[in-house]
Amino acid sequence: MKIVRVLALAVLLVSGCASNVHFKEGRELLAAGQGEEGLARLEQSVRDFPDDREARAFYYREREKAVAAWAVSAEEARTAGRPGEAESLWRKVQRFEPASPRARDGLTEIAMAKRHKTLLGEAEASLRKNDAAAAELRLRTVLAENPGHAGARDLMARLQEQEAKSRSPAGELKPALNKPITLDFRDTALKTVFEVMSRTAGINFVLDKDVKADTKVTIFVRNAGIEEVLRLIAVTNQLQHRVIGETSVLVYPATLPKQKEYLETVTRSFYLANAEAKQAQLLIKSIVKTRDLFIDEKLNLLVMRDTPDAVRLAERLLAARDLAEPEVMLEIEVLEISRSRLLELGSKFPEQVGYGLLQPNTTTNVTTATGFLSQSTTLGGALSTGMIDLENRAGLTSYITNPGVLLNLKNQVGDGTLLANPRIRVKNREKAKIHIGEKLPIFTTTSTANVGVSASVSYLDVGLKLDVEPSLHLDDEVDIKVGLEVSSIVKEVTGPSNSLAYQVGTRSASTALRLKDGETQILAGLINDEERMSANRLPGLGDLPLVGRLFSSQRDNRSKTEIVLLVTPRVVRNLMRPTLAAPTIPAGTDSAVGTQPLSIKGRSGVSLSSKSGAGLPAQAAAEPGEPPEQAESVEPPAPPPPAPVPAPTGVQSPQAAQ
Repeated sequence: MKIVRVLALAVLLVSGCASNVHFKEGRELLAAGQGEEGLARLEQSVRDFPDDREARAFYYREREKAVAAWAVSAEEARTAGRPGEAESLWRKVQRFEPASPRARDGLTEIAMAKRHKTLLGEAEASLRKNDAAAAELRLRTVLAENPGHAGARDLMARLQEQEAKSRSPAGELKPALNKPITLDFRDTALKTVFEVMSRTAGINFVLDKDVKADTKVTIFVRNAGIEEVLRLIAVTNQLQHRVIGETSVLVYPATLPKQKEYLETVTRSFYLANAEAKQAQLLIKSIVKTRDLFIDEKLNLLVMRDTPDAVRLAERLLAARDLAEPEVMLEIEVLEISRSRLLELGSKFPEQVGYGLLQPNTTTNVTTATGFLSQSTTLGGALSTGMIDLENRAGLTSYITNPGVLLNLKNQVGDGTLLANPRIRVKNREKAKIHIGEKLPIFTTTSTANVGVSASVSYLDVGLKLDVEPSLHLDDEVDIKVGLEVSSIVKEVTGPSNSLAYQVGTRSASTALRLKDGETQILAGLINDEERMSANRLPGLGDLPLVGRLFSSQRDNRSKTEIVLLVTPRVVRNLMRPTLAAPTIPAGTDSAVGTQPLSIKGRSGVSLSSKSGAGLPAQAAAEPGEPPEQAESVEPPAPPPPAPVPAPTGVQSPQAAQ
């Protein structure tokens, strides 16, 4: 039994030593700047000895500090374009906080950034191969997940610029539908035309059962693309088509039930960064005419369901609308310059001379208990109260107020400058207010029957109040509406029941001006100029020229206050001026929003003509040095018996036309 106790004590001692060793090593490593290794030692100490409160508290405290530092460094590395370093730091955070949502989100962002980088590289490769459709698809994927991706936005701008330079109204064509073909049909059945086009270009046409195959078609085109011709035939015969494969096209009537059945729709979610979801909803409803719209104001999210062409149009519209609002920094200086001059000079004589009874000097004798005698004298000279007996003139004397003559020699000069220099950042077309001064309390009492008297407090703003409303223009000029008011207390006014009010003097000005970025405008002229003169003169003598100043006292008081306002706008962020590469966005028609305009793109060295008759005119001459592009030539099929149809002129090659 004794041996067991000794062994248990030894185990406890060894465990205590081990715990102290882990804890000590962890603290030493942390002090040496090896945060990850130090936290690992502390974690081991807490895991082995969960009852050690000191080690646990120290570990949690240091872990929180280290995790916060790693998170900040990871964000800085990600922003600086070092995803590998950021991922390593987030892995450290996850090692000590496996359930950290911040680390999980950080790693997700890094993985998304890597995927976006790959998609961006693929888009650039597709753009070099002139595969604009594949490049646009990858760029739209990136911008859907991160609308602010600078690389994707720049590449999309390049893509749109190239499309604007080389875009035909019909847009991009698939290689299988881009073959040049010459057609010359007059009053030919629709089914026959599709059969000829199918055999010519190797394209499968699937016709809906409601398509009238015997509809007569008249078309004369030379060296036009298959898709261009198909769109022309569909539009002129109230049909619509849908590409359902590399070489397959579905043709169906352009009726509302068939559109609901065949027309493909997609769903797109737009997370708006700057525009409000309600305004974006109004934009999409007004321009794209989308009916299936949903907005979430908390997330500032807009979800729409429409055709791919309509969604593509909405993307461009929202990209032009979802821009950061312009902001301007207003540097304002307010100067209040005051000058005062006071001169009081002259002799001030008594204003009254009297004749009456004055109180005499009185002496009071006081004897204490010890026999000490003390005297106190009260000076007289004050006017006695009561009545005077005019028949008894004893004690009556003439008197004037004290002092008899007062010489005023006062000259006071004062200069002051009050400066306020606020800097305020304001959004475009938003109002900003500045108040520098005081709030004076005003008490109001209310008497109510059977209740009593109650008092309430309201506050009056006194001082400098400035209201500004900027409006930024694309040329970095700023329209500013300025309202300035300077108020001060003139005097206090006592009302009924000892209530107190204030008489406030106010100077205000408002204007609207337009300034350039960094231009300073001075607004001055709010001047308060006061000049006062008052004099105390001895009647008669004080009115004499020159000598009269010896018998009078004159007070000259002059004060002047001027308010000067300096306004300097500095543009912090302005709207990005739209590029002129694509001034217009194809919006389709009222029935097919977002589709490309209907037209035919001519091929190099090929002229297009339409002429009624048995055939087409000869092919126009090609450009110098460029041979004309050869079109497919197909003989039209023979009309089926028993009702023969006049054989169409068919498809002619340029050589046959010549």
